[in-house]
Amino acid sequence: MARRRTNRRDPIVVMIDAALQPDWSYSQYEAASVVYELQRAEEEIAKVVISEPARAVALYETLLDACDATAEDVDDSDGEFGTFAGSVYLGWIKARQAAGADSGETTQLLLKFMEDDSYGFCNDLVPSVVKVLDRAGLESFEREARTRFDKACTEVDERTRKEPNPGYRADRWADMLKAIYSHLRDVGKYIDLTESAGLTKADCHTIATVFQAKRKPSEALAWVERGLGIETVKYYVAGATYGLSEMRRALLVKLGRRGEALDSAWAEFQEDPDESTYKEFLRYVPRAERSSWHEKAMEVSEQGDLDSVIGLWLAAKEVGRLAARLDRTSDSELERLSHYVTEPAAERLAKTHPGVAAKVFRALCMRIVDEGKSQYYFAALSNLEKAKNCYQRAGLDQQWMMLATEIRRKHHRKSGFMPGFERIAGGAQPRKARPS
Repeated sequence: MARRRTNRRDPIVVMIDAALQPDWSYSQYEAASVVYELQRAEEEIAKVVISEPARAVALYETLLDACDATAEDVDDSDGEFGTFAGSVYLGWIKARQAAGADSGETTQLLLKFMEDDSYGFCNDLVPSVVKVLDRAGLESFEREARTRFDKACTEVDERTRKEPNPGYRADRWADMLKAIYSHLRDVGKYIDLTESAGLTKADCHTIATVFQAKRKPSEALAWVERGLGIETVKYYVAGATYGLSEMRRALLVKLGRRGEALDSAWAEFQEDPDESTYKEFLRYVPRAERSSWHEKAMEVSEQGDLDSVIGLWLAAKEVGRLAARLDRTSDSELERLSHYVTEPAAERLAKTHPGVAAKVFRALCMRIVDEGKSQYYFAALSNLEKAKNCYQRAGLDQQWMMLATEIRRKHHRKSGFMPGFERIAGGAQPRKARPS
């Protein structure tokens, strides 16, 4: 279905055309400039929605055509161009509503755009669409989605049986209906839909959220409990389990059952001691008991994974505990940890435990050099210099000499690293290296 076009002499169309160069490929950097210019044009269109809604509709359609025509020429690695194009559909809907356009026609056009969406502009658009549709638009959108959902549920033929996910069509329309019912807080229709579409953890979270908003904590808690009981992999949704657990504890407090909330949070901390689970369980500990609970938590954390407890101990200011654990950790194990985990620990320990800090800085350096990641040699040299300084402050000159000997033996052929290393080993300040 062709979109209407405005008069080519319309000044806003001129802005759109000026933002785009014919037969031009845009790098990611250049794409940001294109998006900026198109956003300026969209802002001008939005200004005429009230006074000239029909003109605004045509201008939005011209802008959408421009996005479609340019999509293949734009490096949209950061998704900025696609996000902008998706937002244009929302402006188009508002303009059609301001123009008094038939809601059924708007729905049909929108669904057609979604079906013909070659570049993913409409991906994840429905939650935003339901927020801008007026009542008539929502009713029309619901009718179409319901009709198509029912049809998809009954259509089972040889073609769909052979597809990897034969139920994806029904799932697609069900997701649209769920977005509508969630927006309307129509929990009855939402629950009825799950009887056909299947119940997921995310559904339970949504239903519980609606009941919570309606100040019905008991009903909300019942759905949270139901969601936590869904264990099958098919219905797993990343993040939903934790969201349900956190909501359950908040509801328990609301219902005067704080002790149960604390038990739940403590159990999660014991299973996975880290900074986030520590902060979560501490929320439910009475202030007068925090010191004793903290000691219990730190004892439990001793059994936790190193990459999790480093952040916990830093946040809890358990520097001595951190130093002791790292001191007995092997060099190879330290090198396997991400620098996002170990670097903050090394920087903190350099102030009070330079010997342990030297060990961690050494690992930060060697994990780069051993793997030959030449683009990060500048970081390796920086950490090596910090390691040397910490070794010397701790009176561990012999360990520094052993490390220098090891590096010369194993990495003497790495021409991108060794000159900087020799400057550090010789006591001179290394030149500022830059990543290639």
